Amino acid sequence: MSTESAPSGLLQLIWLASPALPIGGFSYSEGLEAAIEQGLVRDEHSATDWVADQLHLTQSRGDMAVLAQAIPAWQQHETARLQALNNWVMATRETAEMRLQTEQMGRSLLDWLRNLQQASEDQLRVCARLPVTYPLAMALALSLAPTPLDHALQAYAFGWAENMTQAALKSVPLGQSAGQRMLARLAREIPLAVQTAMHLNDEDRQAFSPMLAILSARHETQYSRIFRS
Repeated sequence: MSTESAPSGLLQLIWLASPALPIGGFSYSEGLEAAIEQGLVRDEHSATDWVADQLHLTQSRGDMAVLAQAIPAWQQHETARLQALNNWVMATRETAEMRLQTEQMGRSLLDWLRNLQQASEDQLRVCARLPVTYPLAMALALSLAPTPLDHALQAYAFGWAENMTQAALKSVPLGQSAGQRMLARLAREIPLAVQTAMHLNDEDRQAFSPMLAILSARHETQYSRIFRS
């Protein structure tokens, strides 16, 4: 007798948060490698502070706030709303590196959804017209998991935090124990970031982070680097 069934909402969230998800998140440092080059990040303490600041200043107020609005928009088939949110994401990528990242990861996640037959033909057609950015593609994937919105955002945030921690381990460099301490702090701070994201409207959502943009632009021409630009 077959015991196959659809994965639970929890399993779907774990799957989407996994660094093994083949969308290329591990190949970007999002300004961290340039911060190390400039001496702004030097050790475990400064790396942890850097990633925690990025969680609260850019993720929770920007991409996570988009997710909080795009997940229900996907569920309610609000195509115009999705287009507006996608346009906002594209407009707030301040460097070529950031824009290429959101486009590449969006395409890769969309391919994953298509290959696993997770999304409907109508949803895939909407994505094809955008073209979809990573936050919109991730919102689509999360919208298909039967879980509360705050759980979906926590899964996204932890997946992002794990990728950033791995970037720190490789580039500072740090040991595995330091990485676990970084994740422990980030896990404590993620619920607050999620609550911030869920309570931002269009007027309050923002992506203003000039130092991160400068570092990202410098990373595009950094002579020696591990991560993609």
